[in-house]
Amino acid sequence: MPVGVQAPEASPGRYRRRRDEDDDDGGGGGGCDDVLGVDVVDNGADPFDIPAKRASVERLRRWRQAALVLNASRRFRYTLDLKKEEEKEQIRRKIRAHAQVIRAALLFKEAGEKNAPTELPGLANLLKTNSEKGIHGDEADLACRANAFGANRYPRKKGRSFLVFLWEACQDLTLVILIIAAVISLVLGIATEGIKEGWYDGASIAFAVFLVIFVTAVSDYKQSQQFQHLNEEKQNIQVEVIRGGRRFQVSIFDIVAGDVVALKIGDQVPADGVLISGHSLAIDESSMTGESKIVFKDHKSPFLMGGCKVADGYGTMLVTAVGLNTEWGLLMASISEDNNEETPLQVRLNGVATFIGIVGLSVAAMVLVVLVARYFTGHTTNPDGSPQFVKGQTSVKSTIFGTIKILTIAVTIVVVAVPEGLPLAVTLTLAYSMQKMMADKALVRRLSACETMGSATTICSDKTGTLTLNQMTVVRSVVGGIKLKSPADIENLSHVVTSLVREGIAQNTSGSVFEPELHMKFVEEKSKSSIIHVSPFNSEKKRGGVAVIVGDSDIHVHWKGAAEIVLALCTNWLDVDGKIHEMTPDKVDEFKNYIEEMAEESLRCVAFAFRNLDLVDVPNEDERVNWELPDNDLTFIGIVGMKDPCRPGVRDAVELCINAGVKVRMVTGDNLQTARAIALECGILTDSQASAPVIIEGKVFRAYSDVEREAVAEKIAVMGRSSPSDKLLLVKALKKKGNVVAVTGDGTNDAPALHEVVRWGRSVYANIQKFIQFQLTVNVAALIINVVAAISSGNVPLNAVQLLWVNLIMDTLGALALATEPPTDQLMKRPPVGRREPLVTNIMWRNLFIQAVFQVAVLLTLNFRGQDLLHLTQDTLDHANKVFNEFNSRKPEELNIFDGVSRNHLFLAVVSITVVLQMMKEQLHLCDCASPSSQNDEL
Repeated sequence: MPVGVQAPEASPGRYRRRRDEDDDDGGGGGGCDDVLGVDVVDNGADPFDIPAKRASVERLRRWRQAALVLNASRRFRYTLDLKKEEEKEQIRRKIRAHAQVIRAALLFKEAGEKNAPTELPGLANLLKTNSEKGIHGDEADLACRANAFGANRYPRKKGRSFLVFLWEACQDLTLVILIIAAVISLVLGIATEGIKEGWYDGASIAFAVFLVIFVTAVSDYKQSQQFQHLNEEKQNIQVEVIRGGRRFQVSIFDIVAGDVVALKIGDQVPADGVLISGHSLAIDESSMTGESKIVFKDHKSPFLMGGCKVADGYGTMLVTAVGLNTEWGLLMASISEDNNEETPLQVRLNGVATFIGIVGLSVAAMVLVVLVARYFTGHTTNPDGSPQFVKGQTSVKSTIFGTIKILTIAVTIVVVAVPEGLPLAVTLTLAYSMQKMMADKALVRRLSACETMGSATTICSDKTGTLTLNQMTVVRSVVGGIKLKSPADIENLSHVVTSLVREGIAQNTSGSVFEPELHMKFVEEKSKSSIIHVSPFNSEKKRGGVAVIVGDSDIHVHWKGAAEIVLALCTNWLDVDGKIHEMTPDKVDEFKNYIEEMAEESLRCVAFAFRNLDLVDVPNEDERVNWELPDNDLTFIGIVGMKDPCRPGVRDAVELCINAGVKVRMVTGDNLQTARAIALECGILTDSQASAPVIIEGKVFRAYSDVEREAVAEKIAVMGRSSPSDKLLLVKALKKKGNVVAVTGDGTNDAPALHEVVRWGRSVYANIQKFIQFQLTVNVAALIINVVAAISSGNVPLNAVQLLWVNLIMDTLGALALATEPPTDQLMKRPPVGRREPLVTNIMWRNLFIQAVFQVAVLLTLNFRGQDLLHLTQDTLDHANKVFNEFNSRKPEELNIFDGVSRNHLFLAVVSITVVLQMMKEQLHLCDCASPSSQNDEL
């Protein structure tokens, strides 16, 4: 379910409008990455505060430069590669220039053949297709066309191999230093103590480093594969084609040459082709030409380029080229769309990582200075109490060996303290959440939309197709001034009336009927007249019209649309006998009563009207493009009331959102009575709320001043007869009041998924907080214990191998375990999280403080008094197991940390692997306990 999410405005001048998209029912269109888009003005603010979409390359570069990074390839994986972005833009410019040259050549050719239309029948015959019924569409036909003309796909660059990820993981500066230290330690150890005793320290560090590198590479490789799968799903757009006379929804990848494709507002042109027929068809070619200019298509300019968007009107096209034989295919194959994306939370976490890293570096530097000073002043002692360094007596080898150990410990503290895996946790949990939502048929096309949905405070939803099933059934009708109680009553109407009704239905539509169940032959009715001009339906006018010629000279202009709007345009009405009467005030009231009766039954009311036109009043064909169909002095034909039932589960979903502190508002093009009835049925309204300003009409809200709109915006639950601009005004007013607004429209087809998206969005934020608590607790405990021990005794209880092990659990396995926690019902009982609220809450600080104090107290007690307390004066100290803190971090706000743990199989698998590896490490440690050289490192 595509969703658009908007953040609250920080100040009146902070945001600027980018664009809004129309939808045919009064709402903003679906699609999470283009609905009511906003951009943040670059004003030199916090570099870690970026907009959710369309941030400038310079701004993205700035926050990277502000971050403390020891391994850029690891920290910035799964974020945009700015160098590649600039290279892509250069390629786009070249291909767009190519497209412009082709376009100029076509325009030049058209100028030379001013009135020569495209030879469409001949082209259709060459492609062995029918311009009305399309291709046969059986498997043999599709396979033959794919073999002859190619598939509608373009080659994608292969994903990076595992070895590339392994190489990138090796580029961490701190790990490289540790490997060098391990090699030197290994050489000196063997030279000093012999191979039997001297290999342990160096080999242990090297093994731990390589284990960290391997696990990091495996995690990154798996994550890359998941993103490739997600990207394929995002590009799998559904297209409407006509095959064998029937309309089908097929994948854009299954389009073949010869296909007849139906296009409407908002569609992407799936391949190159020529226009068969169309009405007011306007194409946005900016994706190919780079110019934001709308191009109108007709039989004189029929060529359509794949990858462009339909800006207005509708029509059908004949596909002539697919895949790499199109300019769009060449463009996409050249730039090879990446999966990486910047998200605001990811950037904020880099700010947190930088802060933690600075603290960690400071602590490491302090530990290094203290240990070096204690070592060379003779205050660092061996287990027998003798100093490790005596000036003039300690050999050079031993001095170097001791110094390398100290340096290794300091560098390892940096490895643990600088959380390069913190931003990775965002990517892990977002990708996991998006995959799970995709399994529920809710596709979120942008990571940032999923992330921001967790903070949504209000949802502005369209009605038709979102809260309802978009399955219209005519249940009431008034034609010729009388109610038709059953289809058989149509016999009571004169031939004049029925012919006008059939003509208006058949011609004033963009749809088609394959197996007619109506009391009319659809194709036959269309053949009785010819369309000469169309005024497509849009949500601003709330009506659509068509001019048809019947016979040689009779012109009928048919209009249909919102009942009360069409009624207001009528000066006459048609009775059952086909006679035209003047529209008196009493008759207007009678028709209005019919409309209100239908609306109160939750029916969508559509009215039909017509007028005759003289042939001399019709512009010639060249001037007809800009002709405005006359909509005055219309004759009222009738009204139909269509039932569009609420989706199953909508009421429950709305109730869950309300309980979660998310206000659901209906913004629709229907009249207020219909909107009110549906809102009551869905639970958006209660009987006590069904009055102004809770219910408001779009034109009334539009007439308010900015201050008045802000004052009333949060009270509005239902807005009827609204246009896309009305929805934009409402969203802007809500944002100024501090709301995070989710906008849904025609692209949304499952209202219960609104609740699911909010649930998963909150889960993303909660999982990030769990990981932060886990990481900070371990960081604080590890750093404090090492600092205190280093200053007091000159030794550190957690040596390099053990610190690397902690880092492995924390940065990779910990992120994997906690980032994949599924959402719980408890999440939907909390209020929304503000976009500017701190990542570390008071509850997290409380948990962090208690856990850190507990761990530090236990570790210091074991470090200084452990042998005496446990009567193990001849044995080494055991260290606290970090696994249990991972359980504590699962439920930061609850006492029962094990609730639901059995349902998270990945968490249990990670913990099990951690325990097994811990036991293996301890076995290696016990085997070496007898070694005198190793005992010095254990306390």
